Parts: sequence; C-alpha cells; structure tokens
Amino acid sequence: MDKNIITYLACICFIFIFGRIFIVPIKKILKLILNSILGGFVIFLINLIGLNFGFHIGLNFFTSILVGLLGLPGVIFLIIVKLLIG
Repeated sequence: MDKNIITYLACICFIFIFGRIFIVPIKKILKLILNSILGGFVIFLINLIGLNFGFHIGLNFFTSILVGLLGLPGVIFLIIVKLLIG
C-alpha cells in the first residue's frame, strides 16, 4: 500500500512539472493568436476609416500576424509602407 501512495505522489509531481514545461509556450501561442485577432480588427477599423480617403490595407494572414507580433508599431509600419508604395 505504501508503494501505491508513493507512486501516486510521484505521478502527481510529474504531471505538475510536465504541465509547467508546456504551459509557457501555450501561453505565448495564445497571446500571439489574440494579438493577431486584435491586429486584424485594428486593420479593419483603419480600412473602415480610410474608406473615406481612398486608403486601404489588405487584411490577410500576414498583416494580422505582423500586427500581432509588433502591436501598434506594426500598424504604423503597415501605414508607412502603404503610403510609400502607393
């Protein structure tokens, strides 16, 4: 009976350690996904406002990931590139 309790405790400790190892990358991936969705929404708002001025930034996977990774500087970068390219 004592061996079973020690085995259960060892398994619980292993699960906690194993969970700690994988929770950090999962948090980073979820943060990237959330930021990308918010970045897509920001690009959508820019396109909605820019509709009056003839300004449009393509809303696709790459632009939303760029804004998701860089945040507000990514939005500013996309606006500057769009203004330079034309």
